[in-house]
Amino acid sequence: MKNIGDVLAKHRKNKHLSQIDIAERLQAYGIHVKNAAVSSWEKNTNTPTAAQLLALCEILEISDIYTEFIGENPRDPFRDLNEAGMQKAMEYIDLLKKSGEYRKPVAEVIRIRPKIMPVALMRTSAGTGNFLEDENFEQMEFYGPIPQNADFGVYLSGDSMEPRFHDEDLIWIKRTDYLEDGDLGLFFLNGMTYFKKLSQKRSGTYLISLNPQYKPIPVLEGSTFKIFGKLAE
Repeated sequence: MKNIGDVLAKHRKNKHLSQIDIAERLQAYGIHVKNAAVSSWEKNTNTPTAAQLLALCEILEISDIYTEFIGENPRDPFRDLNEAGMQKAMEYIDLLKKSGEYRKPVAEVIRIRPKIMPVALMRTSAGTGNFLEDENFEQMEFYGPIPQNADFGVYLSGDSMEPRFHDEDLIWIKRTDYLEDGDLGLFFLNGMTYFKKLSQKRSGTYLISLNPQYKPIPVLEGSTFKIFGKLAE
């Protein structure tokens, strides 16, 4: 490995820059040091940090850091070529660039606009018969995928729908007042809002939890029952 201070001093002098000049130019990289620090680097009494060294290389136009500070670069395609050979190689590289066939693809920056969706201010367990009124929702921005048929989102409360759904999960609902047997939906029953699976049998209508630790909730005759919507997927 070469002497870092000697390399820095050589390139600085070749560019006719003083140590004060280097200290001033480093400020553009957010590095605030005095010329005494530059002197200490060149004398090898101190060593620049990685960030300082990279900034110095940029200022001094040191492009091949490996060769300058370590030695012959085993991956340098020009290492076995003389001046004439390197000139020929550069001419060929220029021809490849001009052909346009070997240029690196330019990444296209795609600006993703957020989708604004209403999300219920109350969780599923804190229900109300007026759940779908506008004042119960907040407009929120989302960058991730949202089902196309979703009308609003609601956060879950509890573990009754595990293992598929978890406490505090955000689910998306399509507004509808009709569901078929086996559909997952959002319901209002006797003062509470539930996210459950609808079961309609001869024996009656039930709201079923996916977690087997919870018993089915019967919808009895005379119950206050509403269907708010179906799980949007």
